[in-house]
Amino acid sequence: MPASQALLVLVVVMLLQLAISTTATKTSTNTSTATTHHDNISKAKTKTTLYPDFQLLNVKQALRETKTRPIKPSQYQELFKTNPNDSESTGGKQKLKLVHRDKVSFSNKLHNHSHVFHARMHRDVKRVASLIHRLSSGSAAKYEVEDFGSDVVSGMNQGSGEYFVRIGLGSPPRSQYMVIDSGSDIVWVQCKPCTQCYHQTDPLFDPADSASFMGVSCSSAVCDRVENAGCNSGRCRYEVSYGDGSYTKGTLALETLTFGRTVVRNVAIGCGHSNRGMFVGAAGLLGLGGGSMSFMGQLSGQTGNAFSYCLVSRGTNANGFLEFGSEAMPVGAAWIPLVRNPRAPSFYYIRLLGLGVGGTRVPISEDVFQLNELGSGGVVMDTGTAVTRLPTVAYEAFRNAFIEQTQNLPRASEVSIFDTCYNLFGFLSVRVPTVSFYFSGGPILTLPANNFLIPVDDAGTFCFAFAPSPSGLSILGNIQQEGIQISVDEANEFVGFGPNIC
Repeated sequence: MPASQALLVLVVVMLLQLAISTTATKTSTNTSTATTHHDNISKAKTKTTLYPDFQLLNVKQALRETKTRPIKPSQYQELFKTNPNDSESTGGKQKLKLVHRDKVSFSNKLHNHSHVFHARMHRDVKRVASLIHRLSSGSAAKYEVEDFGSDVVSGMNQGSGEYFVRIGLGSPPRSQYMVIDSGSDIVWVQCKPCTQCYHQTDPLFDPADSASFMGVSCSSAVCDRVENAGCNSGRCRYEVSYGDGSYTKGTLALETLTFGRTVVRNVAIGCGHSNRGMFVGAAGLLGLGGGSMSFMGQLSGQTGNAFSYCLVSRGTNANGFLEFGSEAMPVGAAWIPLVRNPRAPSFYYIRLLGLGVGGTRVPISEDVFQLNELGSGGVVMDTGTAVTRLPTVAYEAFRNAFIEQTQNLPRASEVSIFDTCYNLFGFLSVRVPTVSFYFSGGPILTLPANNFLIPVDDAGTFCFAFAPSPSGLSILGNIQQEGIQISVDEANEFVGFGPNIC
């Protein structure tokens, strides 16, 4: 085959890695309330796209990206150079850049990919344990209260903040880096006076310098929703602790947030005066969960309960994005139903029916992924969890199918939470089976190879980036979400995949 034809074939295969397909489906009655972009999808004839059973993983490029040196705090501003608050506001939409935490560093030491990887997995194990604890304790009412507290903690040692944005806080707006978390129902920031705070890039937020900062009174409905709320000089105070030693203490307040030229007033935030934990240098957390205290819950009237995001891939110089508003919902996405769990209003559940390897569906009962009447099980889509977790029986069948189709690749010892690894040192690229998710309603999400076979060091060790769940809960993590546009239309109860990539 001539070199030009070989190159063309390689390009086509690589483009197919990023494909998102929808098989022909019948319009169901429970989707009749969707807005126009969903109606158009339902009424149109959806083409069935055929995917190759295998794709190429560019080993050389993946290893090159592990050697990418993170930027220093002084260079942060370059990441968000569009305008002072690093966002765009056009046509009623608010759009912010997203950057992965591994892209930044406070250390003068050389960037060691193995060290970064193990630190990420350590955070991830804590994050998963925290989610399982939250979902297994208490009634719906009690859960909502605990959710407020644990979300504040989860951005710290619980490792929820893998990606962050830059927004303006207060009046006049002070730019701050905030981690995003789709499983959190709180917006919070470290505040002066601070008796104990972790190190952050920007100066601590000082409420005294903001004309719009207004403390929440002890008699307010917001204060009533906080467990163990206290009262000091008529102001509502909170104190939240967690078993790993993390905690936050501070004042509840209403404040103004600025996204580029868009100003959002009277957002309930936690103003932490004593916080224990560490997260790269971000000032706080922007909770995007489904509860009423999250940013989305508070601003449902202005955003239409809709947002879209694209998580930037690890090791690249690209930026992801976070966009608010119903107008941000893309045409051409593969839409699946959003599932509600009364015991866990913060989380976005989706209906996963099965898994595929090499174009063949793995024989796993659909019941394994179902949310039961008691609120257990199900599949949560979470930006704060890195690695997708699957119930053990599903994971083992999935993993075994992948191993069966990669027998030609040299194996390596297990690493951290990964039990299926390969020694790809010396390879330029390798042929690997496709990995797919089968969703309710027909859509199939076929992942890029970089989203399921990842380098865990800079010496050529790659691992199958899935892990068994210690419970019946499945979690679609951010490694598998990277580079794919994901949209949440909470008002119409849909989640969309694609069509854009980042």
